[in-house]
Amino acid sequence: MKLKLNGYYNYTVILTYLGMLSGFGGLVFVLNDRLWAAVICLLIAGVCDMFDGAIASTRKRTDSEKRFGIQIDSLSDLICFGVLPALIGYCACGKSIVSMVAGGLYVLCALIRLAYFNVMEEERQRAETGRRTSYEGLPVTGSAVIFPILFAVSWWIPLGSVVLIPAGIVAMAVAFLVPFRVSKPHHKGKVLLLILGAVAFALVMLNVFLIWRS
Repeated sequence: MKLKLNGYYNYTVILTYLGMLSGFGGLVFVLNDRLWAAVICLLIAGVCDMFDGAIASTRKRTDSEKRFGIQIDSLSDLICFGVLPALIGYCACGKSIVSMVAGGLYVLCALIRLAYFNVMEEERQRAETGRRTSYEGLPVTGSAVIFPILFAVSWWIPLGSVVLIPAGIVAMAVAFLVPFRVSKPHHKGKVLLLILGAVAFALVMLNVFLIWRS
């Protein structure tokens, strides 16, 4: 008798699974006070998320597989781009009440946005067959680029970790829910995001080097 596991395990979801594991690795690094390593895990998760949709589109999927893809992607996003940045920010700010409140608000807004997106995306796919061209509000995956830059820059500004990081987290949380139009990045947009990600990675590694030298 052939054993069948719950879920789907074809190549269209591999990057989503790898991204989630990177996010989990980041959480482990946070628990061990290795915040820089956690930020790098966030960047890796962002790269995985950037290309998982393109890979999924190469295979003809059933309706169940498509719905599963929507759900698993959002669940992974909540871990990688919701909980992980909030926890990094909380620890980077000295585990203060302010950073706890900011992080809690951030995760809540990310949760609401992802659940709402799932509902809207399923309705959109029932009404049309084309690909999505835009989003309403800042996608939570934007934190994969914004937060590492914010985190790195905060080290160069007086009280940056105490003021800049909580303020940035709250600003992103609000942007998740405000329905302004954001075009979905295609080839040129993804190249730009990769460049910004490389800049964020370079800033992170520069700070790691300076900390090691001091």
